[in-house]
Amino acid sequence: MSFEQILAKVGGLIVQSLPTLFLIVVLHFYLKAMLFKPLARVLAERDALTKGAKETAEASLKSAEEKAAQYEKSIRDARSELYKEQETMRKQWIDDQAVQVAAARTASDVRIKAAREEIAQDVVEARKGLADQASQLADKIASTIAG
Repeated sequence: MSFEQILAKVGGLIVQSLPTLFLIVVLHFYLKAMLFKPLARVLAERDALTKGAKETAEASLKSAEEKAAQYEKSIRDARSELYKEQETMRKQWIDDQAVQVAAARTASDVRIKAAREEIAQDVVEARKGLADQASQLADKIASTIAG
């Protein structure tokens, strides 16, 4: 076989394969337009929706964490306020108790002073009474002895 015969056979094969090659190129563009582009679009939409859902979930989680932190801060503030009110009431009770103790002490001092004055008066009256009785007894004793 000569070079020309081989070239003629290869040329014939190329000519016979042109319709197949043309059909493959057409099939390539057809599949690209009808299958792969819509498939790529659907996959891109799915990816976008997945990313969007993930971002939405992350935002919701972040919002929930912020709300939880805010709630805990509110609880701490409320407890702090309650403790302050309790401390204020405790101090007020202590002050009221101190005032009542001071008033009771003053009242008892007044009563003690009045009782001492009354006892002193009783002592003075008793001494006066005893002096009168002593004087009367002395007179009786003197009259009995003189008598």
